[in-house]
Amino acid sequence: MNHIVIIGCGIIGATLAYELSLIEGLKITVIDKQPPAQEATGAALGVLMGIISHKVKGKAWRMRQTSIQRYETLIPELEAITNRKIPFNRQGILMLLPSPEVTTDDLPFWEKLRETRQNQGWELNILNKAQLEKMCPQVDVTGREYIGAIHSPQDRQLDPTAFTLALVKAAQHNGVDFKFGVSALGIKSTSNQENSSARELETTSGVITADTFIISAGLGSSPLTEQLNQKVDIRPVLGQAIHLRLSHPLGKTKFQPAITCNDTYVVPRRGDVYPATDYWVGATVEFTQDNGEVAADKELLETTLQSAIATCPELAKAEIIRTWSGLRPRPEGRPAPVIEKLPGYDNVILASAHYRNGVLLAPATAEMVKEMVLEGNG
Repeated sequence: MNHIVIIGCGIIGATLAYELSLIEGLKITVIDKQPPAQEATGAALGVLMGIISHKVKGKAWRMRQTSIQRYETLIPELEAITNRKIPFNRQGILMLLPSPEVTTDDLPFWEKLRETRQNQGWELNILNKAQLEKMCPQVDVTGREYIGAIHSPQDRQLDPTAFTLALVKAAQHNGVDFKFGVSALGIKSTSNQENSSARELETTSGVITADTFIISAGLGSSPLTEQLNQKVDIRPVLGQAIHLRLSHPLGKTKFQPAITCNDTYVVPRRGDVYPATDYWVGATVEFTQDNGEVAADKELLETTLQSAIATCPELAKAEIIRTWSGLRPRPEGRPAPVIEKLPGYDNVILASAHYRNGVLLAPATAEMVKEMVLEGNG
């Protein structure tokens, strides 16, 4: 039986574990030094900007389309196996078009994108100011000028932590062995003239021998690849967010889309449950300083909150339940994500550095890795 070891159990590692568990003849072990859904996954807002993205062709679009399609079947699939409800908002994404940042000269771009999406079998709606005000009365169209908005009804939002925990439970149901509280110390390999092969993973709980090693450890991926003399430079980008609670829903009780304006998001905490009165607001984008460190800037978080209040003034009355931050893994000098066989190795796969799109691209990543695994076993 082919033994696969997955290093890292954020949303990428957990999705890989579950999707690979559907293939007969594989033994799968997942290790992580922490419980599942920590680090970047635990900090993510879970907004799936696929259809509304500007990507229209090539790998970037194919991955988005694959993921959006798979989520529609994957969520009910996991709920049936685990008997757990996964918060999954099907109200879509509403992208506001504020003036003067957006002008009427920008509308032809959106009209062309709407036409492209229609030809691809997807829906985008362009709203004028009056339609926006009617659809989402929580948006202040008097205190701030808007050209209109884009509503993407087939994009989604989910709770990344709940989703990851469901993946773990479903994968366990399918026989996957998870080892939490276990750190990867290094990978031992053998070489021939053409290629190297990884053979053993040294961990804090002993040595694990396997046929294929998948590194999906986010920021923890770089040290492992460096030990194999193939360092992939992945750097942290910090993001902060806020959990707010109101005494009533924003706008219409039964229409609670994720709203975005100038890269600030107002996300219904349980947009699939009525009435939703909790909202996530985020997220900041904070790069490392000259010394390589990155620290949460409270002023940036306050600016993000005030931006959300400018969009939806009712949020000024909300109670702050908590604030949090996380580090996103961003590859240096190359596009995110990094999904490839590690150069020089025939059985080490890297699936990491998704930056701000880990939740969005998790199903597509699993599909790509699954093809590599099957190709290697063929």
